[in-house]
Amino acid sequence: FGNKIPEELTVFIISMIPILELRGGIIAAKLLGMNLYIAYPICVIGNILPIPFVLLFIRKIFNFLKKTKLFAKIITKLDERTRKKANSKSMQKYKEWGLFLFVAIPLPGTGAYTGALVADILDIRIKKSFPIISLGVITAGIITALIAYGIPALISLIG
Repeated sequence: FGNKIPEELTVFIISMIPILELRGGIIAAKLLGMNLYIAYPICVIGNILPIPFVLLFIRKIFNFLKKTKLFAKIITKLDERTRKKANSKSMQKYKEWGLFLFVAIPLPGTGAYTGALVADILDIRIKKSFPIISLGVITAGIITALIAYGIPALISLIG
């Protein structure tokens, strides 16, 4: 965004965007030369902030988008892929731990938004799923910061 908006707002917005989420925000912060102490909490808050709304409305949003010409195929494919992951034996057996690990391990197709969909599919109530997803985001942030900023920066953040 150049000099149009502050770096902090840039990484905050990136962290709120599905697919990019916190992982993209931390990497963008590193590329912008932001200090990890500033970037990390901004990215975590940016990624966690929309999740209660996603948890409340994900099914309604998906049902609506499935009826549109533009998004029907994408949403159907995402829903089917997420259901397949959510219905795996390990996810069914370890629902809460499975949800945490799903969000915490920063791999493509995992994260807070997909975690909210998994929580909905597994019928994990918001009261329980929101803290689990939040902890997963925090953990994914630590892992991503380790990769983007390196071990010394991460140690200084934790210690």
